[in-house]
Amino acid sequence: MVKSMTGFGRGEIVAHGRRICVELKSVNHKFYEFSFKGPRAYAFLEDKLKAFLQESISRGKVDCFLTVETLESPDVQITVNHALASAYVEALRELAGRYGVADATTAESLSRFPDVLSVTKAPEDEEQIWQDVQQAVQQALTSFLAMREAEGARLCADVESRAQTILSLVAKVEERSPETVREYQARLQAKLNEMLGENRVDEQRIVTEAAIFADKVAVAEETVRLRSHFDQMQKMLKAGGPVGRKLDFLVQEMNREANTIGSKGNDAQIAYCVVDMKAEIEKIREQIQNME
Repeated sequence: MVKSMTGFGRGEIVAHGRRICVELKSVNHKFYEFSFKGPRAYAFLEDKLKAFLQESISRGKVDCFLTVETLESPDVQITVNHALASAYVEALRELAGRYGVADATTAESLSRFPDVLSVTKAPEDEEQIWQDVQQAVQQALTSFLAMREAEGARLCADVESRAQTILSLVAKVEERSPETVREYQARLQAKLNEMLGENRVDEQRIVTEAAIFADKVAVAEETVRLRSHFDQMQKMLKAGGPVGRKLDFLVQEMNREANTIGSKGNDAQIAYCVVDMKAEIEKIREQIQNME
């Protein structure tokens, strides 16, 4: 299935005393580009998340937002810097004796001095954290891909509709092209009759000139190639997968054929068809820019 490059997904789980939330958002980009935004303590997950998502996403600028809320008190260890505490006590006693003030030192007041108490958190299990985050990101990825697929289906439907419009214009060009040769031959004969009057017109020369004109304005090769390009496009859309780059190249070829038809057609009706054709091709190109 063809996917759009635009998508959003969210996943949230509660595990091992944490609420973990992952949000994915993507916009158009020629290649896969990953951006991570989350707590600094979880920066080690960035490469893991990038590789995990790249297995399912081939194109697009993907922003990954991670939030982690601690629901339970983490394991902490409090240590006392006894040497520093002793130094504080001695200094306070010296102050009290020298200035004749009461020594009001207590364990509580002593604990407020800088660096007397140190609080350290037990090291976290990074592998366990990754497993938990992976559950949340998988939830987000599932809804993210579903949105991309739904949008991709709409893009395909629009492209296929415009392709049918272009093919109907191609049919008009194919129908009109022989008429331009006959009309040229008739105009040429009328002009010669007017110029030569009673003199005999060389019919073979008129046929030759008409053949030369027909060769110049023939667009059969271009219309055949144009139809072939649309057949290829239809097959790519049905096959699905990352087809955006291939389709972008194919649309360039379609536009080239349309330009050639316009330059060779030498007819107002064909020119009008080519203008409409190019307008539809441009709209297809814009839609393809959104495909993965």
